[in-house]
Amino acid sequence: MFPLRDRNPTRHTPYVTIALIVSNVAAWIFVQELGNAEGLAESICSLGLIPGELLGLVAEGTQVPLGPGLSCVIGDEAAWHTVVTSMFMHGGWFHILGNMWFLWVFGDNIEDALGPVRFVLFYLVSGAAAAGAQVLANPESAVPMVGASGAIGGVMGAYALLFPRVPIDTVLFFGFFFRVFQVPAVFMLGYWLLIQVLGGLPMFGGGGEGGGVAFWAHVGGFVAGVLLALPMRARRR
Repeated sequence: MFPLRDRNPTRHTPYVTIALIVSNVAAWIFVQELGNAEGLAESICSLGLIPGELLGLVAEGTQVPLGPGLSCVIGDEAAWHTVVTSMFMHGGWFHILGNMWFLWVFGDNIEDALGPVRFVLFYLVSGAAAAGAQVLANPESAVPMVGASGAIGGVMGAYALLFPRVPIDTVLFFGFFFRVFQVPAVFMLGYWLLIQVLGGLPMFGGGGEGGGVAFWAHVGGFVAGVLLALPMRARRR
C-alpha cells in the first residue's frame, strides 16, 4: 500500500518540508556520493547511529560488515551526534526516494498545522524518539541505523491524529497489476504502523536485526508524533 497523494489542501507554502527534502537529497549527493560504495559505507559508519557503540556495549575495534570488502569499525567514544546525522543518511536509492515521497505527501499539512518553527522541533524530536526506540529494542546492535523514516514516522503519527478522515489516494499492488484506491488517512497510516510492529516482533524472539530495517524506530517515531501533535499544534492555524 503506497500513497500517491492526499486530498488535504494547505494554507501556507511548506518551506520547512521542502528544506528537509533538499537537505536529505544534498546529503545523498555530496556526502554519500549518490550511493557510491565507498562513500556510502564511510557515511553510514561515521554518521549512522550504532546502538552498541552509543551505549558502549560493543567492543572497540569490532568490525561490522556492510558489503563485499566494506565494513565499519566500532570506535571508543559514544558518537551522540549520530542521533541527528543519521536522520539525513540513507542506505540506497529506493530508501531515500521512498522516504522523501512520504515526507512530501504528509509533511506539508503537519507543517501547516504546527507552523514552521514548531515543525522543525517536532521533526527532530520525533527522529530522536525513533532512535531511542531502536536503541532500547536492540541496545547491543552493531548495525548502523540510517534514514529519515523515524522522523517521518512522527509526521505520519501526527497526520493520523489530526487528519484521520482525509482521503488518501493509495496504490495497491496485485503482483504485476495495481489499482488506485481512496482510503481514509487513519486506515492507510494504521496499516503502515501494523506492518512495522509485525516486522519488529521477530527481533524479540531471536530473529536478529529485522532484516536490516529499523522497525522499532518507525514505531517510536509514530508514537512520538501522536503524543506531540496536539501539544505542539498552533491553535490559530
